[in-house]
Amino acid sequence: MNEILETSSYFGLALTLFIYWMSYKIAQKTKISFLNPILVASAIIIVILLACNIKYETYETGANLLSVLLTPATICYAVPLYRQIEVLKKNVAAIIVSVLCGSFSSIAMVFGFSLLFRFDSQIYYSLLPKSVTTAIGIGLSEEMGGLTAITIAAIMITGLFGGAAAVGICRLFRISDPVAKGLAIGTSSHAVGTSKAIELGEVEGAMSGLAIVIAGLMTVIWSSVAAGWM
Repeated sequence: MNEILETSSYFGLALTLFIYWMSYKIAQKTKISFLNPILVASAIIIVILLACNIKYETYETGANLLSVLLTPATICYAVPLYRQIEVLKKNVAAIIVSVLCGSFSSIAMVFGFSLLFRFDSQIYYSLLPKSVTTAIGIGLSEEMGGLTAITIAAIMITGLFGGAAAVGICRLFRISDPVAKGLAIGTSSHAVGTSKAIELGEVEGAMSGLAIVIAGLMTVIWSSVAAGWM
């Protein structure tokens, strides 16, 4: 199987796009929050690769082409923010305070669980940047001496869970303000969560995209301080 697929540079790309399209249709039809297209697509692709004994390297050859689109896709988050610039101006103090508290809470939770489960310092450093984008998280982890593989896994799990649970958590705590929703989702679950926030509305998407940037900067500061706690 691997020998045949290795001759095709687009196998991974075609598989990813088809499975994601199918997962998106499932999410649309069922309306179940935890059936996040990214989460469902990831699970299905993993099962297919294992069941067919397909090497990850073979799959990545084509799927890696999608990485080229990540930068322009991330930049597109600025579009709804520009459209909602007046909302940003009216809530600038609340935005800064909420993201500041949210990013600190993430660091504090990692510290608390590291003490509870007696993680060593390397695991602790690896988990500190779990709520920021992969680019920032990997750089922070490497600088502190963490394991980038664990950091990447933690960032992915955080984003997928945040995107899947965002609607349910907002309902549970009766959070109805679109600005509050967007800031909470972006601060806690970075770009993957922001894709869900955009589905909720333009204000939510704009605030979530802004929270990614501010939370990334604040996490760099908090992490450098928290690194000395253990």
